[in-house]
Amino acid sequence: MSSVTGSRDSARRGLAVPPGKRVSHTKLPFPMLRRWLEPNFLSPRAERLIRMSANLVGASGAALFAWATLQFYLQTHRPIGAAFFAEQMWVVVAYLIRRPACAVSRRLDDWLLAFGGTFGAVLFRPVATSPHWGVNAGLALQVLGLTICMASFLALGRSFGFVAADRGLVRRGPYAVVRHPIYSSYLLLQSGYLLQSMSVRNALVMLFASSCNVGRALAEDRMLATSEHYDAYRLQVRWRLLPGVW
Repeated sequence: MSSVTGSRDSARRGLAVPPGKRVSHTKLPFPMLRRWLEPNFLSPRAERLIRMSANLVGASGAALFAWATLQFYLQTHRPIGAAFFAEQMWVVVAYLIRRPACAVSRRLDDWLLAFGGTFGAVLFRPVATSPHWGVNAGLALQVLGLTICMASFLALGRSFGFVAADRGLVRRGPYAVVRHPIYSSYLLLQSGYLLQSMSVRNALVMLFASSCNVGRALAEDRMLATSEHYDAYRLQVRWRLLPGVW
């Protein structure tokens, strides 16, 4: 396809093409989505409306998780259920009170990683029979993961987010040990579940969700790389998820 044809086709699709610039056909699908991902496409009012809507959607999703954990606690009376309920209720509040970001990633792959890492765990399925040692070890990992998760949430405060963004640099609490402790806690929580419900399906789900969270950590490092103090922070806190490993 010639550059002239590409420019005309792009104009029909609503894409701005600088004069003389050749347009690759690989960039033509979903033009409105690609325009929305451009930094200056939306007005400030539209940005606020989308941010408020996203916060409400996130809080609603967390509320559904909280309801599920409450039902689990009422059925089993296990303290871990009450702890998960408290954690999810904190997430509900965090979505409603979080501060606006200075910059938010508009890369489609970053958003897909955020969805996969956050909601991938819903694909886990319980297994009726598991070894006794797996149940006990899994519970220990879940308690540790939940503790790290809550400590990280408290350290973040209103800087809580979903997709890679710049809401300021946090160095306190677990963030003084690793740069992405919430994803570390997800790894522990999901490993604990896998030990309690061992199956090929659950192992694949954990691999998928963990891979997404690794991608999220890399995306957040990229977003914060322009922050004034982030280079010094990376030198001080070398590890992303697991001290001594990565």
